[in-house]
Amino acid sequence: MKVEGEPLIVLYVEDDPAHAEISKRNFKSSRIINKLIHVDDGQKALDYLFHQGEYYDVLKNPRPHIVLLDLRLPKVDGLEVLQRVRTNPELKTIPIVILTTSGADKDIELAYYFNVNSYLVKPLDFDKFSSLLESFGFYWLAWNQYPK
Repeated sequence: MKVEGEPLIVLYVEDDPAHAEISKRNFKSSRIINKLIHVDDGQKALDYLFHQGEYYDVLKNPRPHIVLLDLRLPKVDGLEVLQRVRTNPELKTIPIVILTTSGADKDIELAYYFNVNSYLVKPLDFDKFSSLLESFGFYWLAWNQYPK
């Protein structure tokens, strides 16, 4: 849920350092996201969302407005993260967008079965990947309307 005037917070779950760096640079240059929280495995994503472990402090670790989630993650797979968030009454309304290299039908079907909001396949081309991130930012963080 987005509150007027509140900074936009994205939880970005990505284990590939190169993809993470490209994404961070694109988001920074687009000036849409006010705060990007990056974690590099599925367990850290769950810890952040459920305020556990090092992310226990709710004030220091605010709930994100959207989660950008890779599928192939260490410790806990992205589909399991998605499933656990969707079964939690307090978290299930947070929009989750899968951003992955997998365009496999089975992955797409499972993601939508677990109620993902959108599924994006990372292009291999740098310029296309940058364009995808810019479009993501504008759609989800500037144009999309959230309940008050």
